[in-house]
Amino acid sequence: MLLKPMAAHEIAGNWGTVMLPIREDDSIDFVRLEKIVDRMAALGLNGIYTNGTAGEFYTQSEEEFIRVSELTADRCHRHGVAFQIGASHMSPQLSLERIKRAASYRPSAIQVILSDWFPLQDSEAIDCLKRMAEAADGIGLVLYNPPHAKRVLTPEAYGRLKKEVPGLVGIKCAGGDAAWYEAMKEHAQGISVFVPGHHLASGYARGAHGAYSNVACLNPLGAQQWYDLMLTDLPKALELETRIQRFMADYIAPFITRHGYCNATCDKLMSVIGGAADVGCRMRWPYRSIPASEADRLRPIAYELMPEIMKA
Repeated sequence: MLLKPMAAHEIAGNWGTVMLPIREDDSIDFVRLEKIVDRMAALGLNGIYTNGTAGEFYTQSEEEFIRVSELTADRCHRHGVAFQIGASHMSPQLSLERIKRAASYRPSAIQVILSDWFPLQDSEAIDCLKRMAEAADGIGLVLYNPPHAKRVLTPEAYGRLKKEVPGLVGIKCAGGDAAWYEAMKEHAQGISVFVPGHHLASGYARGAHGAYSNVACLNPLGAQQWYDLMLTDLPKALELETRIQRFMADYIAPFITRHGYCNATCDKLMSVIGGAADVGCRMRWPYRSIPASEADRLRPIAYELMPEIMKA
């Protein structure tokens, strides 16, 4: 089944990330990866995506990028599942080449970052995204703008980018307070707004459209059922969010704030806690990996706090 690119209003819900199983020699285990993608594509998620932060795009060779993208595109077209290809790279020139390659797989959208060495001024950011949109050949762009980006964009800046680059259909960002959401409604119309997974219910209540979800790292099916609950019983979904956030704040965030691990390491740890996919805790060099014993320690706590997520 050949899928079509998505318009902004069609990009919504719970999207699961494709994480890389890494062998002891630091290579990608593509046999395990194929099984992971096959299972994810059959779960009934709103969509799946490759090469986000947890997908370790910043460590991949171009040959590896092609293999990961082709494998995911093939399985998603077979299953009729919406998918996005992450074509980000720290080099804008290499990112353009990845975007051109990604477009050939006809994904629902293509994820990108702004050039990442010096922060771009408005005119440079517009020029950057215009070139990327041209390379995308009619497929919409989703801009990753996380808190660790060199420049975190304002609602007004998103509006300027959308005005100049109609092909910008979505963003991934940290979200904000009530005033931020009101400003996004004013300035960023026509952009699908995705927020962190553990803030999805409260974000949805204020106007967010979905999440490229860290909660889906724990259990993609549980995260999907939680999103579906938001559509029918938002108060109940918000109550569950308070417990999800407690788990993240008390048991996951300290690995970053106290011990200095990178965010993607925590996503892999959560995948081992949940056990939904054979990803493993191992990160690619030069990033440190959280020991798998920590997953064994935290698993009972996760089941006690969030049985709706863990037992789905």
